[in-house]
Amino acid sequence: MDINTQPKVTAAFYAQAVASFGIALVALSVGIFYLPVGGWIRAFLAVGLLYVVTSAFTLAKCVRDSQEVGTVVRRVDQARIDKLISEHDPFKTTVGP
Repeated sequence: MDINTQPKVTAAFYAQAVASFGIALVALSVGIFYLPVGGWIRAFLAVGLLYVVTSAFTLAKCVRDSQEVGTVVRRVDQARIDKLISEHDPFKTTVGP
């Protein structure tokens, strides 16, 4: 039985992270462009900045997890190949009784 110990990132979660990052970036850009100069603009920028940063961390985590899954598969495949090569002896002679 093959047991997968790596948690799988679903396509919906990945799409949500990408969409969240894009929405945050666009909303902050539009907000900065259209806001009148006032005292509360600093608060808006702070909230927008926090949203962009947290979305960027989520996106980075998704990309990292996706890459780690591929790395583990490649390491397992490489270990199997190494085992086959180490067990193979092209000069093996059978000695009979």
